[in-house]
Amino acid sequence: MIAPRRPPELERRFFRGSWAVARGLLTRDDVRGPAWQRLFPDVFAPAGIEVDHALLARAAASVLVPGSVVSGRSAAVLWGMDDLAGPTDPVELTAGVTVGRSRVAGVRVRRRTLPPGSCTRHRGVLITRRLCTAVDLAAVLPHVEAVVLLDRAVDTGWFSLHELRDAAGRAVGRGSAQVRRAVAAADGLAGSPQETRLRLVLLGSSLPPPTAQFTVRHDGRFVARTDFAWPERKLALEYEGKWHTTQVAADRRRIEALQAAGWRVLFVTAADLHHPVELVARIAAALAA
Repeated sequence: MIAPRRPPELERRFFRGSWAVARGLLTRDDVRGPAWQRLFPDVFAPAGIEVDHALLARAAASVLVPGSVVSGRSAAVLWGMDDLAGPTDPVELTAGVTVGRSRVAGVRVRRRTLPPGSCTRHRGVLITRRLCTAVDLAAVLPHVEAVVLLDRAVDTGWFSLHELRDAAGRAVGRGSAQVRRAVAAADGLAGSPQETRLRLVLLGSSLPPPTAQFTVRHDGRFVARTDFAWPERKLALEYEGKWHTTQVAADRRRIEALQAAGWRVLFVTAADLHHPVELVARIAAALAA
């Protein structure tokens, strides 16, 4: 059996099949052979490479729509938030009006002129910077998910809360009011998306506002850092997901230390977030006890 052709010029890159055939690097049969995999119409990559959203975004920007900028969820994925889009989600690109127009399944192109300094080169393609990416997404995501994204971005060091608020203040156009509303609700303190969702439930209720990431001290010594707390009531609120770890013994000692310092601890699960009325009532009862 004749081994499939793998010209060195085509290794570790994306390419148009028609271009490779025109250059004499491959024949039409070669392109359809086992050495290559199709990403988009006439766009191929070497076989064996895992096709995830990041790969598709890079291929679309570099080969399918040259001159475009990876933006939106696709940009967030390239910046490290891999869970925001998968291989079946459309690649999101931004292109100016001078870039050629084409409609391709699996690619969504937004026509606009990006402000100076809002994009950079990352992982081999042009991409909106982290701050621009977050503001773009906050303009289109549902409010809770926008706040979750912003908290996560600040917590992971994409930018500071001050930089985010400054960018929101300068935002104009469609979705700018939604951006400012989401930024106003973000605090960048949550250790997980579920903690942000829990905080929004608390702030949207009649409960007194808790202190996020409160450090408990007893007799001048550090005891624990809690997700949320009402210090005057010595009541801590913890999202339970973080306790299901291999450090069960350490977690138990942490709770025992809080209790020894005179604190009560309530736990919230993912199921509780689906029943916010009951959750708020349970917390209110604990505060009143």
